Amino acid sequence: MGPEPALDRPVEIAPFGTWRSPIRIEDVVGDVITLAEPWIDGDDVFWLEGRPAEAGRRALVRAAADGSTSDLTPPPFNVRSRVHEYGGGSYVVAGGVVVFSDFADGRLYRLDPGSGEAVSITPAGEWRHADLRPDPSRRRFIGVREDHTRPGMPTNTIVAIPLDGGESSVLVSGPDFVASPRVSPDGTRLAWLEWDHPDMPWDATRLRVAAFEPDGTLGASVLAAGGPEESIVQPEWAPDGTLHLISDRSGWWNLYRLVDGPRLEPLAPMEAEFADPSWIFDRSTYGFLPDGAIVAVARADGRDRLFRLEPGHLIGEIETPFTELDSLRVGPATIVSLASAPGDPAIVVRLDPSTLVPAGVLRRASSVTLDPATISRPESITFPTTEGLLARALYYPPTNPEFVAPDGEKPPLLVLTHGGPTSNASTGLDLTKQLMTSRGIAVVDVDYGGSTGYGRAYRRRLDGMWGVVDVDDTVAAARFLVERGDVDPDRLVIEGGSAGGYTTLAGLAFRDVFAAGITHYGIGDLELLEVEPHKFESHYSRRLVGPYPEAVERYRQRSPIHFVDDIDCPVLVLQGLDDHVVPPAQAEAIVAALASKGIPHAYLAFEGEGHGFRGAVAIRRTLEARLAFLGQVFGFEPADTIEPLDLPGIDEWRARRSARTTTPVAAAAGAGPAGESAPG
Repeated sequence: MGPEPALDRPVEIAPFGTWRSPIRIEDVVGDVITLAEPWIDGDDVFWLEGRPAEAGRRALVRAAADGSTSDLTPPPFNVRSRVHEYGGGSYVVAGGVVVFSDFADGRLYRLDPGSGEAVSITPAGEWRHADLRPDPSRRRFIGVREDHTRPGMPTNTIVAIPLDGGESSVLVSGPDFVASPRVSPDGTRLAWLEWDHPDMPWDATRLRVAAFEPDGTLGASVLAAGGPEESIVQPEWAPDGTLHLISDRSGWWNLYRLVDGPRLEPLAPMEAEFADPSWIFDRSTYGFLPDGAIVAVARADGRDRLFRLEPGHLIGEIETPFTELDSLRVGPATIVSLASAPGDPAIVVRLDPSTLVPAGVLRRASSVTLDPATISRPESITFPTTEGLLARALYYPPTNPEFVAPDGEKPPLLVLTHGGPTSNASTGLDLTKQLMTSRGIAVVDVDYGGSTGYGRAYRRRLDGMWGVVDVDDTVAAARFLVERGDVDPDRLVIEGGSAGGYTTLAGLAFRDVFAAGITHYGIGDLELLEVEPHKFESHYSRRLVGPYPEAVERYRQRSPIHFVDDIDCPVLVLQGLDDHVVPPAQAEAIVAALASKGIPHAYLAFEGEGHGFRGAVAIRRTLEARLAFLGQVFGFEPADTIEPLDLPGIDEWRARRSARTTTPVAAAAGAGPAGESAPG
């Protein structure tokens, strides 16, 4: 049965999936925004708002010292970068001067204090910019530029951009990738990160430092830290000129500082991660207070924690109501961060620099107010998987104080597989999950082997094993909850986007466990990642799968597109037609194969949407389609009035399925460890 009802509320008995929910689809789409990239300049705080009602446009917002809030970038400006395709580091503010990247043309624009008009400072052309920092003594900004003016892969360099416009000058070139250009407080040195194929920034990077010459160019650089098998991230200069960084040399991304030349001194050694994978530019998890202390965020046991590191290296964890803290910015008089918790959506929050306790909310991602009794709180679960290992996940039980299920009924389970795959599940309030749990559908968000937040060894479990370990762990999560008695073994659904969409399709093709699948811009053919790659990820799969083309047979054996004949359940395919990371051809190939076999499926493609849906139309339709799909697959009628979803052949499939006598999980369990039958 469902959770115990509150004694003072009328309770209705209804099947799981049919519960009326106080969380409407419009609540997820309407007055809901995304928050990103907070920044501090003097007494002002800035951030970006992604607005579905404006087709996902990102506006730069300023909260002034007097408490007023205003948009700085009117339509059609869309403050966003496409360097590495994922962007980040889209703007910077220094002395009231704003420099930002516009998504439409990739140019940088300057917005002066009191001016309502942005002026371009880079020429029109096939250039993209990110990760900007001021170089005030030379009246310029320094940042990463991605040059798409020549055929083939783009070129990544660190450039100096004159404040008043004009030609940018290249400061660093040669490596395949560069990031995090940071000017020392006295303006005499530049630190930056670089790495080369086939590594990703969470595999191996190098931290280099060079002095500025009198003409503003750089002298010879020295290797300050990093190298093969060591990931250095987030270099930052302390106010006294000491260079700090985060390294995973201990097996965990921990905080260090450079002393006595190349020696690294650990500041807070612990089994926790002080960094996230650098999918986007300008991630920030620590900063410096005026008294020399460091404020830092570290992740352990699936949640973020806040620390104050004193000059004597004393570590103090600060109690906080938040379980997710992102983009921490520390200024002389205030601290800001994006923050969320299981019962609270994302906010831009101020923290008191003296106590680090919340000192005010500047913006909320959602204005929706939920009854706490309606919110499903995640349970952190650890469960056995293949090779005698343990894996992690967050389990959200069905929760609605106005409903219980009939005696003996167990809920359907939606198994979520995050993207990346080098990423992790979040504990913050996610209305798309609550949309399901409040209707009687259980959710488990799996941090399969390869996920971040659990140290380098856990992250490296996926090396050479993509399509095996991730699938094994999602199956193990479902099996664990079935065996514990939480969910219905005959109603298991797998869902994911991007790399999670690949795990979804692989789970359907290579395991007989799930009754249905939902894939958002998922990868069906691993070879296409090699044939039609974008630069940042063009060698990513070589660590995850194997060298190409030497291991071409392994790529094919792990590509669901070649095993659609083994998929025997309904599939919902969702795709943005402007996706440059996983092009529509991937989805179209899967859909064509499903159609040729007569498998019930639906394909929804959205004009103007890329890798991740940002517009209200696509978000609303996706939410409706997911509910309609699950209702048709499992034979229940959602309580919502939603647009129908055409799913030809679903009645015949349900009739065939009802004749089965062995549940999918029981069949898989009887066949031995899932990994034994894995492809490749």
